Amino acid sequence: MRLLKQLGAVVAVALIGGLGVAAAAGNALLTLALGTATAVLAVLTYGWVVRRTERRAPVEVALTGASAAVGRGMLIGIGMFAVVLGSIALFGGYRIAGLGSPAGMVTLIGVIAAAAVTEELIFRGILFRIVEQRVGTWNSLILTGLLFGLVHLFNPNASLWSSVAIAIEAGGMLAAAYAATRTLWVPIGLHFGWNFAQAGLFGTAVSGKSEPAGLLEGVVSGPAVVSGGEFGPEASLFAVLAGAGLTIVFMWLARRRGQVVPARRAGSAGTAVRLPR
Repeated sequence: MRLLKQLGAVVAVALIGGLGVAAAAGNALLTLALGTATAVLAVLTYGWVVRRTERRAPVEVALTGASAAVGRGMLIGIGMFAVVLGSIALFGGYRIAGLGSPAGMVTLIGVIAAAAVTEELIFRGILFRIVEQRVGTWNSLILTGLLFGLVHLFNPNASLWSSVAIAIEAGGMLAAAYAATRTLWVPIGLHFGWNFAQAGLFGTAVSGKSEPAGLLEGVVSGPAVVSGGEFGPEASLFAVLAGAGLTIVFMWLARRRGQVVPARRAGSAGTAVRLPR
């Protein structure tokens, strides 16, 4: 029941905020303001509903250290995409056609902030965290990662391969980032940095969607396995390998820190690992 209540509250904010951001298309400052407001309201709503349904402080969105954690996540996300796009360019799959639009880049900050925050609250803050308590970290990572890939199957230019790619490089990797840090701020920053680098900086499609022009006008070409094709670099084999590699690193950190919840055995009373409930 708590899962449904938490999902209902955060999804409502995401839907209403998404409609507002979409309605503001073409106005960079208004889109930025509405996107930022949606992100802030979503976090406040998540904290409120967790307190009501779980009778605890939502430490995973605590403000102490939030800025530094978001910053670390953003650096990882931007750096990860730079490596992926550099690899694609090395094989002739990406080139810069010219300058894009600074106003478009500002617009994208609002759009991506709203999407990154609400998706992380829903998929990692609620689904992964609660499912993990039932089936353990690895099983929850796989299940919620597959679900994250599945919902992207309905995006423009999506395919079964692109959904598998999203499940691995985003669904699994972002869940692992949360498991390793036990704060949602790192995966939020990582998600934002990855998406902003794609559209806001290098001008490529994000999950099949052609966003407003970013800082640069990028062109992808060549075999889809290299460039990602019309879905964008996220469907590139390089992105999958990068995401899988980071997943391994994050899960290694989670295990080293004693933050991997084992799968429950039949008749088990629970786990000794103390995590946000």
